[in-house]
Amino acid sequence: MFENAYFGPNKTNIDPAAAKALDKNGMILKENPGLKVEVGGHTDSAGSEKANQKISEKRAQSAKKYIQDKFNISGDRMTVKGYGSKKPIADDKTNEGRAKNRRVEFKVIP
Repeated sequence: MFENAYFGPNKTNIDPAAAKALDKNGMILKENPGLKVEVGGHTDSAGSEKANQKISEKRAQSAKKYIQDKFNISGDRMTVKGYGSKKPIADDKTNEGRAKNRRVEFKVIP
């Protein structure tokens, strides 16, 4: 089961908490060489949709690069997609909800 990596507001860099989740995901990919995933970046709804789209793409790129560099996983096994604020998983009206929405998710693809 892949873990979500979470980000601070307007941040795209990998902090220690995000690194911990990405390390688990990297190990899953290393142990399962046939697995391909979509790395989906997400934001909360603060800011413009154009800015959120860019941030979500950068978050996904950062996560992909981290796993490629640390675990030597081929880039063609990870597809990057930015969703902006279009797919919230929590209430964007609360600080806790916004924090959950600022994430990168890993989804297995065929």
